[in-house]
Amino acid sequence: MNKPRPKIYRTLNWSSYNRALINRGNIAIWFDPNTQWYEQPQGKQGRNQTYSDTAIQCCLMIKSLFRLSLRMVTGFVQSLIQLFGLDWAAPDYSTLCRRQKYIDISISYQRSSGGLHLLIAGDWLGEMVGSGADRSIEWMTK
Repeated sequence: MNKPRPKIYRTLNWSSYNRALINRGNIAIWFDPNTQWYEQPQGKQGRNQTYSDTAIQCCLMIKSLFRLSLRMVTGFVQSLIQLFGLDWAAPDYSTLCRRQKYIDISISYQRSSGGLHLLIAGDWLGEMVGSGADRSIEWMTK
């Protein structure tokens, strides 16, 4: 019995093929300067948390996206904050380790031929995306 011959795929349009490969590595991270990065005092007994859930979610999403350790995430996020010219501080690795137990991270995205955008924003995003104000970090595509 003869085996079926495997299909041979040939690239005919090299310019669009190369552009698609380049776009796979394209990512843009946007920080909204109005984002509540630091936690507001709750009026409860005990020490207040320094960083908001949004800040912790941001760091943990970057951790999962780039497969970094918690110490590497701290350095990476701090460098991003400096690049954007914001006067924030990145959470240290022990804070991230402690808080990741209580924060649920779900990364939802749509496959696209363009680049991937990570938007870190305040409460207004819930109204624009329609996913609720408690979800302040979303993947968006061009």
